[in-house]
Amino acid sequence: MARRRVPPAAIPADLLLETMAEGVVVTDAKGRICGWNAAMAAITGYAREEALGQSATWLRAPGCQGGEAVAALLAGREASACLTGCECRMLGRDGKPIPVLMNARVLRLLTGEVLGVLQTITDCRQVEALRGRVRALEEELTPAESFCGLVGQHPRLREVCRLLELAAGSDATVLLLGESGTGKELAAAAVHRLGHRREGPFIKVNCGALGEQILESELFGHVRGAFTGAHQDRVGRFEAADGGTILLDEIGEISAALQVKLLRVLQEREFERVGEVQTRRVDVRVIASTNRDLAGAVRVGRFREDLYYRLKVFPVLMPSLRERLEDVPLLVAHFAGRLRRRTGKPIDGMNPDALRVLMDYRWPGNVRELENVMEYAFITCQEGLIAVDDLPQELRREDLRRAAGMPRQEAPAAGTVPAVARSTVRSPEALRQLLTECGWSKAETARRLGLSPTAVWKWMRRHGIPLDPLQA
Repeated sequence: MARRRVPPAAIPADLLLETMAEGVVVTDAKGRICGWNAAMAAITGYAREEALGQSATWLRAPGCQGGEAVAALLAGREASACLTGCECRMLGRDGKPIPVLMNARVLRLLTGEVLGVLQTITDCRQVEALRGRVRALEEELTPAESFCGLVGQHPRLREVCRLLELAAGSDATVLLLGESGTGKELAAAAVHRLGHRREGPFIKVNCGALGEQILESELFGHVRGAFTGAHQDRVGRFEAADGGTILLDEIGEISAALQVKLLRVLQEREFERVGEVQTRRVDVRVIASTNRDLAGAVRVGRFREDLYYRLKVFPVLMPSLRERLEDVPLLVAHFAGRLRRRTGKPIDGMNPDALRVLMDYRWPGNVRELENVMEYAFITCQEGLIAVDDLPQELRREDLRRAAGMPRQEAPAAGTVPAVARSTVRSPEALRQLLTECGWSKAETARRLGLSPTAVWKWMRRHGIPLDPLQA
């Protein structure tokens, strides 16, 4: 005898609505709220008793079209009988707008009569907060005047950015040259990020911070027992960077023995771990950087010539900050925005006097030093605009020397300007030629002449030479 199937007990609709994580609002045919679950009370702060009987537009924030959309569904003005993914804003009990995602469905009898509208509401406050953080990070990393974090509009920097874009389109070895603090690591990251290896690893090695044996193990790995302390096999940085990019920072510091092994990796793309005879192959893009004069090191025999030319396939010279002083205001605004978001301090920027001090400084530490100066200023300044007194002492001392009519420490004393400098600035053609050689940097031109940038600028005005090289 077949067993009779017992139908499952019906689950009350009210219980279903109360257990849903999303907010549920039911409006009748006249647009009045007749259903309001516990999740809606948690989202808005209004209890069910306060919501029942209210209009569908009761909590819609100004400018939000959600209530009107529900009214259109009830009136049959919408071609469909539902709304999906409508981003709205509802007013909570505290009066603040709450970002929500609304879906709505028209409720009908089989006869077609409209009973009302069922809405599901998802609280999007966490999503909105994440969007804000993403926007802040995008503004911090890619402001309008930056290229992959390299901030500035000076022609020398624009040319560097153009070269980095070209380098990213190939697998050629890139050699980044320039003083410390000029952004060589950012440039290397840009080449990796813009190239076809962007999905692969980006591994950085500071060759100047490790001893020879440790550096060899870091680069190529080692096997257990290769040396004292090698208790297990270890993967090297080249192996870890397989399929991606490796940055060899401070490449000029490696020993002669390591130079030979590095040359083999560049030529053959193969190596052995320390203490191992098995040859391993690797597919990796190499970027090297240094603040040393590698050509000079080759001439005196401290760096292998063949390795130098293997590295120097695509050289890029990063300009110093004193060569592009026109970018200082952009960098100040960039760092101020980043620090303002990090610290929450109501600091709006820098006053003209303080900015003038930064524009006249020589910046031996380049952009990294400027970043440190801005962090110092954000500690000493509490609100408003950064003033001269908020800057580090060494910058203020230089400002005091200028105020007293004393020359810079780097510049020759008054009356000792070489005759060649006087002849150059008095000749428009000679001055224009020197500006061209210096990449149109007034600071570098002034350094070569032994003058101040202001003096160079005055001579340019006297000869009618435009400040913008594109107009020259």
